[in-house]
Amino acid sequence: MVTILTNAKLWGRPSSEQSMAINEDTIVAFGKAAEDLGDKGAKVVDLNGATILPGFGDGHAHPMFAGLEQQFAPVRGATSIDDIARRVKNYADQHPDLLWIQGWGYDPTLVSDGVFHAKWLDNVMPNRPVVLRATDYHTLWVNSMALAKVGINRATPEPKLGEIVRDAHGNPIGTLREWGAVNLMMRHLPPIDTQQRIRALTWASQRLAEVGITWVQDAWIDPEAIDGYLRAVHRGALGVRFNLAFRSDPDRWRDQVQLFAEMRRTIAEIKSPYLTGRTVKFFADGIIEAGTAAMLEPYCDCPNNQGMANWPTEEFKEAVIAFDRAGFQIHIHAIGDGGVRMAVDAIAAATEVNGPSDRRPVIAHAQLIARSDLDRFKRYGIIANFEPLWAQLDPLQTTLTIPRLGPERASRQYPIASLMRRGVPISFGSDWPVSAVAPLSGIRVAVTRQTPDGEPVDGWIPEERISVSDAINAYTTGSGYQAFNGNGEGLAMGKPADFVVLDTHPEQVVPSHIDKIKILETWVNGVRVFQRATTHSAKGDYDG
Repeated sequence: MVTILTNAKLWGRPSSEQSMAINEDTIVAFGKAAEDLGDKGAKVVDLNGATILPGFGDGHAHPMFAGLEQQFAPVRGATSIDDIARRVKNYADQHPDLLWIQGWGYDPTLVSDGVFHAKWLDNVMPNRPVVLRATDYHTLWVNSMALAKVGINRATPEPKLGEIVRDAHGNPIGTLREWGAVNLMMRHLPPIDTQQRIRALTWASQRLAEVGITWVQDAWIDPEAIDGYLRAVHRGALGVRFNLAFRSDPDRWRDQVQLFAEMRRTIAEIKSPYLTGRTVKFFADGIIEAGTAAMLEPYCDCPNNQGMANWPTEEFKEAVIAFDRAGFQIHIHAIGDGGVRMAVDAIAAATEVNGPSDRRPVIAHAQLIARSDLDRFKRYGIIANFEPLWAQLDPLQTTLTIPRLGPERASRQYPIASLMRRGVPISFGSDWPVSAVAPLSGIRVAVTRQTPDGEPVDGWIPEERISVSDAINAYTTGSGYQAFNGNGEGLAMGKPADFVVLDTHPEQVVPSHIDKIKILETWVNGVRVFQRATTHSAKGDYDG
């Protein structure tokens, strides 16, 4: 069945073309050629001057985590320690049968040094273990009962690739950083079952569609999560396209090469247009706010600390080479300039050892890049995936990040324009639920480098601002290129019918108001998966 969307502005197409036709799941015509199909029994939808964009793609997010977060204590958005404690207490009172109380998404900037004490939770919950995850998902805040339950105490040795924050006497305070320490706690929590995961993915799919996202890179999948995805597909719960990135473990990666290949094959065998598993995720380092991002020079507030590389350098190269050889797309979390260099070096090694291929490797976040490494992104075909919402002078920057980097390094953060000028492929993402998922909010920040209050007036690091067109492309064709959806052509004949309808053209509003534009509809695979309200008139029967 052919559907014609008419009376629309089409992003990236000539202004003379105001119609687009889709046949089942594919774009088949534009302009007069599309309108002519209306004489052959097609459904015709009048969009009343709205704008059609290629679907937004989120090049780095954690939709499973976002959905699961809804099933725990609602600590996200709490504005004080007391507020968090009240929410934990209320949730615990409402769930008296839970042996563990969990909450995901507390704000680490509520304390100036990011260190949260067990005793603050003990005041409201002394008799049940409490485990809270920070918004960065690299840090836990736990109460004394949780520490005792898993045996973390003064005698516990400092874990490999992690930190147990301690007082002057060596006693754990209640804050655990990075996987080595976090996993000491997480492995004792009740396992998340498949039904919880299906509910999480159902909720996440709906939320993604609401903000116009048609494709998402789930950037952290462990083997136990696969069944939830497979069952969600069978239930028709995935309304948008997901690509999975299997997390490589420094201690087990050799066994994972075969395991991940088998998982990729299992996903491919179900032949769903909504699920692929072509990527492997690596954590090169941690985060600046916790002092765990790997740096080329020490942090300013801790002169003996250069952060934490999660892999030995040569073994990291070996692992990247092995997964690249196995045909996986490489996706590396790298935040500090030391972590980014480590990531570029590993991709360079894979390119040289394995030879030419259409590999499209991704370095995600790339918060701080040494000037000498900027040109190397283009040389090795690296896609720089930025989370543009982070490129603003918010409390995370002023409270934790800038004091640790110092003014010179802080002035080089998120060099989006610098890489774009060098011809580096750019994709955008959100790292949701670490930060908000709405692409239009990220686009506003990429263009203005301002907070919602319009600060600073000229933008933060204004030389790294980009145009509205470039920002839209990074969130559409740029993420499409990352997703192997052709070469990022956007709206084109023969392409999948994945698109979003906006009430206003993004270049026709004040840049600071881009996030006020309304998402009217989202279409995936030729199916309308979200509609805000009755936004158009249809000739003939039309049910989307």
